[in-house]
Amino acid sequence: MLALAVVLPLAGCATDSGPPDAAPSASGSSAVGGTATAAPEVRAQLRVDGDIRRYLLHRPPAPAADGDGPKPLLIAFHGRGADAAELRAKTRLERAATARGMLVAFPEGLGHGWGAGVQATKQRPDPALDVRFTEALIEHLVRTERADPDQVYVAGFSNGGSMALRMAAERPALLAGAASVSGQLPTGSAAVEPSGPVPVMVVYGADDPVRPLAGLPSPPPDPEEPILPTRSARDSAAAFAAAGGAGEPVTREEKGYDRTVWRLGKDAHGGDRRSGGTVQLLVVDDAGHTWPGSTVPPPEGFGPVSKALDATDTILDFFTDPGPGH
Repeated sequence: MLALAVVLPLAGCATDSGPPDAAPSASGSSAVGGTATAAPEVRAQLRVDGDIRRYLLHRPPAPAADGDGPKPLLIAFHGRGADAAELRAKTRLERAATARGMLVAFPEGLGHGWGAGVQATKQRPDPALDVRFTEALIEHLVRTERADPDQVYVAGFSNGGSMALRMAAERPALLAGAASVSGQLPTGSAAVEPSGPVPVMVVYGADDPVRPLAGLPSPPPDPEEPILPTRSARDSAAAFAAAGGAGEPVTREEKGYDRTVWRLGKDAHGGDRRSGGTVQLLVVDDAGHTWPGSTVPPPEGFGPVSKALDATDTILDFFTDPGPGH
């Protein structure tokens, strides 16, 4: 039996490290709902399954009128070996999302990584821990920040992209959409299988030297933590299409990338919010294991960053309208 998540409502409580980039400090009391006096950015923490889990939270600007209603929520997972601040700098998701009135949470992975697969390892003996943490974080932000439970999205880069895909695969009813950049579905003994319809976008570099477009079924050994085997980017997207009752895909060339679109079935279970949704694969030319459109130079050996596509705006536009791309 899975241990029940124990959640302490600590959103708005600053960690010892303080807020990043000289952002306003969070107060020591719990933040209940977004208010005009609430700090736009806070470092916060949550106790789940006995672990203190930390995250960065970005709030949208306070509304000019009294329409402080529920807000869309984006959970953004960083890559392996990175952290929340690194993903924020790479993607600028907090700027684009908060400008759209969205809450953005950047959670911190244990050991700078995520349990994106179902296989237990020495480093991650409980492979479902991060799934429960994400569920608890969403529930907490719905309660304390007025996040809209019908507009919850996940996105991520690399290992964080695979984590976003795992959430979409295992908790489709919890999400209104998911996106992965340079992340694929785990396979082999760590395999994750989509279980229901949900709009999904996979953005992938055609020349990824770290985790190739064709997948990494036999990853090299790593002394610190096993690297998960993954299926190809196309097979990852196609698995979500199949789970959503999609028909045959349509592929077209666009400037700097190819877009493949599967239209989710009309009778797919999931409610009106999935009506007309799609699964999309964007294969970006001259791009490596990188976030297209980023201004942050990637690590050596990760390949080039494409400027033909702004992955941040593309993903957020997809969440707003998950139908066929134009």
